[in-house]
Amino acid sequence: MKIVTGILVVALLGGGYGWKLHKDSKAAGVGDDDSDTTAVAPVGPQFNADSAYAFTATQCAFGPRTMNSEAHEKCEKWIISKFKSYGLEVKTQNAVLNGIDGMKLNSTNILARYNPKAATRILICAHWDSRPWADNDPDSAKHNEPVMAANDGASGVAVMLELARVITKDGKLNKNIGVDFVCFDAEDSGKDSDENSWALGAQYFASHQPDNFTPTYGILLDMVGGEGAQFYEEMMSQQYAPDIVDKVWNAAAAAGFSSYFPTASGGGVTDDHIPLNKAGIPTVDIIPFYRNLPQSSFGPTWHTTMDTMEHIDKNTLKAVGQTVVQVLYSEQ
Repeated sequence: MKIVTGILVVALLGGGYGWKLHKDSKAAGVGDDDSDTTAVAPVGPQFNADSAYAFTATQCAFGPRTMNSEAHEKCEKWIISKFKSYGLEVKTQNAVLNGIDGMKLNSTNILARYNPKAATRILICAHWDSRPWADNDPDSAKHNEPVMAANDGASGVAVMLELARVITKDGKLNKNIGVDFVCFDAEDSGKDSDENSWALGAQYFASHQPDNFTPTYGILLDMVGGEGAQFYEEMMSQQYAPDIVDKVWNAAAAAGFSSYFPTASGGGVTDDHIPLNKAGIPTVDIIPFYRNLPQSSFGPTWHTTMDTMEHIDKNTLKAVGQTVVQVLYSEQ
């Protein structure tokens, strides 16, 4: 992830953009609770943030899920078992990929399908691996330590698992709609010096798509549990999938979470959605943008040893999860 385009640099320096912040944005207390907005036309079941929080914690209990590690292997088995427990059809896509440091990465993409016979399909995805280096940590002595990745990895998978649980339990999603949940591996071992070193699992998936895999559009969930997060309209998403950006951000407003989803441009990001878009699957990236944070526009814990459960906010998980529920249950 996470090479930010020069457009974002301009935005951070104050150039060119009029930020249309909701009056109840983080500057006025976003993330304290979800009572600062009113649902206009909510649809679908309630997303349980407590459950998503617990799913995040379980992944972290394995330890950092760095490539080729025991924790990575154990977490893979757990993710697969959870999707199967909700009755989803699960397949894996295994590949040995080349890391930027020359390491061979044993990668597993996990595909879980809800209502697999439905012709109209929506892709929901996130990466599940942990970054092996905390190279943005304020303590340079920790730059070679692995990242726990509570937010940058585990939160997105947790939201997908909770979505799978509530959709299956509810049983009222339009029978013509199917959902493909994809957990991408080998996303977070890249270096800024090489844009193609990021999102290796998604790159492989895009060039080796499973048979009959034809989603109408996709939604990528990346770092969707952080404290004080807001999700601006990511600029590569605007370029590749403007209609889907409108769909998701309108759903957030309808569900009552417009303060978390300002209708303003954020930065452009190299992430798992890029290879999907290039492969013809219009996909948007729900990713935070901290517009006034000196450490990183991705938040204070990004690529640091502080990306732990202490900094996961149930309100953020709720805002994102309920927004995706709104999207899915608004499909006809």
